[in-house]
Amino acid sequence: MTKRWLPILMALTGTVLGLCAPAAAVKVADITRIGGQRTNVIVGMGLIVGLKGTGDGGAYLPATKYLVGMLERLSRSDPAVATNLATVKDLASANNVAIVSVMATVPRDGVRNGDHIDCTVNSIGAASSLKDGTLFVTPMRIADPRVARFVAMAQGQVVIEDPTVSTAGVIKGGAVLEADLPARYIEDDGRFWLILDDAAASWTNASTIAKVINDAEGTSGETLAVAVDPKNVSVSIPPPERERPDSFISRVQRLPVPMLATEARVVINDRTGTMIVTGDVEISPVVISHKGLTITTTNPPPVPSLRNPLVTQKTLVPLDTTNQGGAKLQDLVNALDQLKVPAEDRITIIKELYRTGKLHAKLIVE
Repeated sequence: MTKRWLPILMALTGTVLGLCAPAAAVKVADITRIGGQRTNVIVGMGLIVGLKGTGDGGAYLPATKYLVGMLERLSRSDPAVATNLATVKDLASANNVAIVSVMATVPRDGVRNGDHIDCTVNSIGAASSLKDGTLFVTPMRIADPRVARFVAMAQGQVVIEDPTVSTAGVIKGGAVLEADLPARYIEDDGRFWLILDDAAASWTNASTIAKVINDAEGTSGETLAVAVDPKNVSVSIPPPERERPDSFISRVQRLPVPMLATEARVVINDRTGTMIVTGDVEISPVVISHKGLTITTTNPPPVPSLRNPLVTQKTLVPLDTTNQGGAKLQDLVNALDQLKVPAEDRITIIKELYRTGKLHAKLIVE
């Protein structure tokens, strides 16, 4: 029986994945996106009608005024509505309508006139539920005060996806685009931007991507790509290809990029008790004692048999698909496997190692 004093190299959790930096190449498209390839939000404000007594009620003046305003707009084209136009006083007991915000996310590759996208509705009044309601035709615009025109119209049956929140719902395909909203990838000077994913952003990767592009596409030493910062690479489309740049952009996205060593990271999720450890994390030799833990060893080890099989329990799973982790990664996993403690205790130990300067990595706690 040996006391739980461990000279150890280390990082920890209940679920720990050791991920090493592979020497194999990934494609440019795997770790970047093209500038302009982003989502946008369109918004509006409308009325849910047809509620079964769960609406805002006539006492909620904003909803009542909105309903009156809607009727006034309809009356301009329908004389029958004009002669029966209601007032705020007439609608004092209305509880079958609710005023809502309407939002929809435009996909990052853009949309065209006539496309349908989902929209969400959220009560902004006194309604207790939007169940069984229908969104009345609602104009929507881009969430930018500089753009005044409406770009979509929304309507349809509300679906309550979360029964515990009945004042919010979704309308599948409820927003119909009335204008083209294309993604703008290429600037007027013939450049586009490669934006590295956060996990891959570094001067090393950005510089490597620029060099790969210049070596593959540059002629006579021409510099087409420049790493502007750890996250952005500027790429100039050669003049002969600017009229039809699709082939050039496709070739760039398919170029292989050797993944060089990046910063060592330990990412901890306190809520789930999960920790991700990159294979290049190092820990200085250190002695650890935690809550009187003991580790039992038997010498010589017993000979396994059918009656008494040798059972090995591992709580750590190293992922090393390119076999680049080597002894360092395996030593780390073996050391962690000796600590038969709950996930929260392992996380506590790794935080202490970081605090004392023995963990040589960036610690990210989510």
